[in-house]
Amino acid sequence: MVSHLTAQKPDDFLSSEFHRERRATLRAKMPANSVAVFFSNPVRNRANDVNYMYHQDPNFYYLTGHEAPHALLMIFSEKQPINGQKVDELLFIRGKNALAELYDGARMNPQEAAEALKVATVFQTPDFKDFPIDFGQFDHVLFYDFKDDVRNTNEAGDLYDLIEQFKIKTNYPNDQQLTLEVEPSPTNLNTKMLDSLLAPMRGIKTAQEIELLRKAVKISALGQAEVMRAMQPGMSEFEVQGMHEFIFKKYQAEYEVYPSIVGAGHNGCVLHYIDNYKPSIEDGELILMDLGAEYHGYTADVTRTIPVNGKFTKEQKQIYDLVYKAQEAAMSIAKAGVPFKALYDTTLAVVNEGLLKLGILKSLTPEDMINPATGRHWFYPHGCCHHIGLDVHDLGTYGNLEAGMVITIEPGIYIPAGSPTEKKWWDIPVRIEDDYLITEEGIELLSDDAPRKSEEIEALMKKESAFNQMQLPALDE
Repeated sequence: MVSHLTAQKPDDFLSSEFHRERRATLRAKMPANSVAVFFSNPVRNRANDVNYMYHQDPNFYYLTGHEAPHALLMIFSEKQPINGQKVDELLFIRGKNALAELYDGARMNPQEAAEALKVATVFQTPDFKDFPIDFGQFDHVLFYDFKDDVRNTNEAGDLYDLIEQFKIKTNYPNDQQLTLEVEPSPTNLNTKMLDSLLAPMRGIKTAQEIELLRKAVKISALGQAEVMRAMQPGMSEFEVQGMHEFIFKKYQAEYEVYPSIVGAGHNGCVLHYIDNYKPSIEDGELILMDLGAEYHGYTADVTRTIPVNGKFTKEQKQIYDLVYKAQEAAMSIAKAGVPFKALYDTTLAVVNEGLLKLGILKSLTPEDMINPATGRHWFYPHGCCHHIGLDVHDLGTYGNLEAGMVITIEPGIYIPAGSPTEKKWWDIPVRIEDDYLITEEGIELLSDDAPRKSEEIEALMKKESAFNQMQLPALDE
């Protein structure tokens, strides 16, 4: 891995050999006489002249290890004559620019990139405009359709320029909906095939990937455990979020995988609640914390639900233990060869049976289980499992589980105020989410640094955290 930044970074990134092998594997899967074209992610604008921190497109990173924007990769199914040489891949990277490098750090030249990334043939992006390649000679030009937030930086060879030149070179249709999404396609352009080629590859992790995932998950679970020790009534949701994210940075995780979800009471019943704005979490509430660290591109997704005051009420514990039982049931059947869907079906059966016994569901008929406004289950309205990897909802197949997959199991029950049940259950949100490596014999729990059982959570919450010793001045002092 080579960064476009000059700061020192840890040395446990994926090797250049990993990325080269991934390109070779994809090449072997491609149809004859085809070319696969990948563009880097766009730089995304936050406001005015301030951009968000750059994050590379996962597929581009998977295949190159290159983290800088404004780049293009081509992989050929067979070697092609380019400038007197036979090549099976081309990489275009940004040209040198002294002023831009003054602000953003050094850029590699083609020779440096070829050596660092182990890509044999590298050019600068301004060269693409007049590059001698005829896309019409290929039976298949494979690419992902373009994102709609690519800005023109007016620098020759930027991503905007690369895409415009690609459209010219491929006679990209103005109405791609009519020409690229019909079967069979009337052109040689195909925006659908790459997913089917890459999903089996990205879904099965290599040993290097599994080690990075272990670290991302461990960091995330350590954050959950530390916050359990630190939690006190009166904290704000932002404060809780900040404690988690401090742990991420302490252990060199570069990003939060997604906007952190920290919801107390009713807020926890909002599945993707990211405001985290409640200024004072109340004694007696549950707080749902769904966060994930990204470590060298690889993501975790760990959720815990805990009582703010350290002790579950009777009703909270009944719901929590039911969700725990559902997760345990899915864990007990998970192994290579088991259908993905069986995990959800197992958790749903446990949840339904438990809610029926508690009187929260009146029956297991669709009329009683399904919220007519959403078309989803009243109290368990989401799925239970997904791949994690370079994306938090990673590319992968969803037929049967296979050894080497890394997945989540995340049942949940949410009973917002106004639900068709007794008020004593209202505003109880519970989700337990853990990350697992699938093996031939079963599964390995990766996120066990954060307690899962209700009794273990209560025991840990009696302990002190270093966060509790922090004394900061009030803003108005």
